[in-house]
Amino acid sequence: MSAVTNLREPKPNYSPEEWEARLDLAAAYRLAARFGWHDMLGNHFSLRVPGTTDQYLLNPLGFFFEEITASSLVKMDTKGNILSDAPHGINKAGEVIHGGILAARPDIASVMHLHSGPGAGVSAQKGGLLPISQNALILMDRVRYHDYEGPASDADDERRRLSRDLADGSILFLRNHGTLTAGRTMGEAFVLLGRIERACEIQLAAQAGGEIHYPSQDAIDRTVAIGSKMYGDNSRSPGAKMEWAAFRRKIDREDPGYAA
Repeated sequence: MSAVTNLREPKPNYSPEEWEARLDLAAAYRLAARFGWHDMLGNHFSLRVPGTTDQYLLNPLGFFFEEITASSLVKMDTKGNILSDAPHGINKAGEVIHGGILAARPDIASVMHLHSGPGAGVSAQKGGLLPISQNALILMDRVRYHDYEGPASDADDERRRLSRDLADGSILFLRNHGTLTAGRTMGEAFVLLGRIERACEIQLAAQAGGEIHYPSQDAIDRTVAIGSKMYGDNSRSPGAKMEWAAFRRKIDREDPGYAA
């Protein structure tokens, strides 16, 4: 159990389980702001409400990542209904992307979507993510692609295509748009997001520096196989539990206001 949870009691309007989920998601937003992952008001992270199959938490429209608090998160259902206060509503694209994937993938607890420079840059490259770094190779087995269709505003049709293209993966490049991760835990979705961001940064740096050296096929195959088991139930850190606990300690030290 993290230090944040020990220091803050659940709010009376929420069950202890929902309040803990809200703390996790608000912490993820504050961390993302510190890492420079935001794009004005355009990006969104979600987390399924514990104990439900059709409800999730999403950021309210009109607030930067650095302003998000546990109590400000909006509760939605996967049909698009807003179930809690939302002064400015929510981002429609957020409802399409998150509601659709969470409805189609009951194994997924959290979805995260960014428009970062590195991620959007690689999403626009014909070859997509290249097997040129260890950072990329450990993720390759999880990566899928979705062609650009314009802003995600057609709820029914694009919901189906996003879920189809993600399939059984956990990292989706939205072509000419950005990146998306889906995790069995929120920590897993966040850590995968950090890893894909780093892999994209390395790829763009390598491409800017001259001719690229590729690993041997044997090294590629072995690293991809190892990466496919990362964060699995029999790994050292199931669901990225260890990494997320460290991130929660970090944000509790540096920006505890997220727990309001």
